Amino acid sequence: MLGWFKALMPREDRFFDLFARHSQTLVAGAEALQGVLEGGESVPRYCQVIVDREHEADGITAEVLLAVRRSFITPFDRGDIKDLIQSMDDAIDQMNKTVKTIALYEVRSFEPLMREMGGTVIEAARLTAEAIPLLTAIDKHAVRLNTLTEQITRVEGRSDEMQERGLKALYQAHRKDGGDGDTMAYLIGAEIYGHLEDVVDRFEDVANEISGIVIENV
Repeated sequence: MLGWFKALMPREDRFFDLFARHSQTLVAGAEALQGVLEGGESVPRYCQVIVDREHEADGITAEVLLAVRRSFITPFDRGDIKDLIQSMDDAIDQMNKTVKTIALYEVRSFEPLMREMGGTVIEAARLTAEAIPLLTAIDKHAVRLNTLTEQITRVEGRSDEMQERGLKALYQAHRKDGGDGDTMAYLIGAEIYGHLEDVVDRFEDVANEISGIVIENV
């Protein structure tokens, strides 16, 4: 009886608009992060873009959580809605943590592998932005959604491999025997690599949330 009653009620579709808006902040943040990793005097400007997009994303997340509390009918499980928007927000929060580290240490030049990892962040963000609107019709788009989430997972795997290579290169460049012995440079570089990998990890979390929603609703 409850299922029949819910089927007659109008579906609350503003969640999809909010998800889509948030996904666009992820793309904008990822593109700005790539700008940061290009280095030079534009680094502070791109850092500020990420800070601004993170604030915008926080506002959208708050709207989603408020809508969950106020809506009688939601497009899918309330817990899934909360988990999805939170995982998306975690991704841009991690971008913000990355640029905070960069600003703290006044870094203006970055290793080639760091820039490559920035590319994986953009790739993951764009795949996410493609997947999110498809949740409006999960049955119709289930196959494509599964493909996109698998692609995000593969991107994370590539990013992880880049991080390992980057840390190895840092160690070789800064160890005392055969390198310049700059321990601080190694520590800062390793922290940046760690933050970049964490960003892509958060996108994998988004992919896992989307996969779970597909499984539960197909």
